[in-house]
Amino acid sequence: MTDRNQDAVREAVARLGEWVADLRWADVPAEVRERVVTVLVDAVAVTTLGSREPAQQSLVEAWDPPAGPSPLFGTGRTVAVDAAAWINATASVRLELDDGHRLAGGHPAAHGFPAVLALAAKHGTPGDELCCALLAAYEVAARFGRATRLRPGTHPHGNWGVAGAAAGCARVLGLDPRATATAIDAGSGLPVAGPFSAALDGNPVRDHWVGAANQSGLAAARLAASGTGHPTGVAAGSLGDLLGDFDPAALDDGLGERWEILGGYFKQHSSCSFTHAAVDAALDLTGRLDGDIEQVLVEIHSLGAPLDRVDWPTPLAAMFSLPFAVAGALRRGRLVPADLSPQALADPVTAELARRVTVRAAADLDARLPAERPARVTVTTTTGRFVAERPNPVGDAAHHPFDSDDRARILGDLLDAPEVVAALRDRCVALPTAPDAGAHLRALGATTCF
Repeated sequence: MTDRNQDAVREAVARLGEWVADLRWADVPAEVRERVVTVLVDAVAVTTLGSREPAQQSLVEAWDPPAGPSPLFGTGRTVAVDAAAWINATASVRLELDDGHRLAGGHPAAHGFPAVLALAAKHGTPGDELCCALLAAYEVAARFGRATRLRPGTHPHGNWGVAGAAAGCARVLGLDPRATATAIDAGSGLPVAGPFSAALDGNPVRDHWVGAANQSGLAAARLAASGTGHPTGVAAGSLGDLLGDFDPAALDDGLGERWEILGGYFKQHSSCSFTHAAVDAALDLTGRLDGDIEQVLVEIHSLGAPLDRVDWPTPLAAMFSLPFAVAGALRRGRLVPADLSPQALADPVTAELARRVTVRAAADLDARLPAERPARVTVTTTTGRFVAERPNPVGDAAHHPFDSDDRARILGDLLDAPEVVAALRDRCVALPTAPDAGAHLRALGATTCF
């Protein structure tokens, strides 16, 4: 790490701190305000879905969180701030349905929204201030994601996103620009170094990296509020030298002009985003196939090529298996949480089809990164060959993006409760004018318990 790079990080973080502290909801463009609400609806709905999973319910029981002001979405309970931040975060990523950002390389909202919501519920933050905090969490996280190039084999959960959680929590606490910069800097010095292989193995510690990120964001903001910290540009060493490479110029490039939240994506398949373009292509082929399937070739960029395992000991492992995802899509015409049940994972027909799926990295598809994350699927049947290709998953900002109505419809289908999603959406739309976000969030939590 060079002193020059560390200085550049510190200066960029100072500008981020000033921007976060000075952000005013009324000055945010209408398109961005609408997107914040849509991302919030998505975050609460997918957290509710995750809360239904037996593994998540076992986690809550084992944790035995103390009562407090912050809702555990989907459970009807309110618990202590730190417990809500961690537990809601793990639920939000448990089914791989949380929104993400292709150019940031991960999930900005999941890294900060749970902590910001939990803290705001305690402090009774006005709704417009909470919305600013959520937007700050997303924008700062996405910019740190853009700035970070992780070493190969490192999972993006729990590292660059901590700075976003810290920024959002600092805003909830009403910190001034310097203290906010201190929080962001401290957050960037609290990364998790998690191996991507944990996700392929189906190890649920991967979900807890996001829980740790949210709790670390709370810790960083509290450190800054104590007045005992100061920004040093620590990301140059933590996210740079130790975990990969770090470009400080990406932190404030177009700040206040380019809104990262508009570049995010929403999911419709319950699986790693690297599988989605292939699943979309497979679904396109289901209506065209003739004859019995003999072989399936999935050509993909090198980021997705390691997702080639044909065994899935846990739902998480299945969500990170291209053979499982593509075989399931060809077999059932979908990939939703119900397809991750113990019965579905043990289905011998899906397993036999998955063994006929070959995953191969393709140089021509690699050349299209990062603007695209393409996949090409070739199905050979007893009567011929059928090919489909997708440049990005459906739902990406650059390929058939979902608007707020699209997302509400998809979430209603996933929850099997469109009326609940409609009520959830109404409450989120009303949030900016709520005088006390704490009461509003607890009412929102009650809406998700059905």
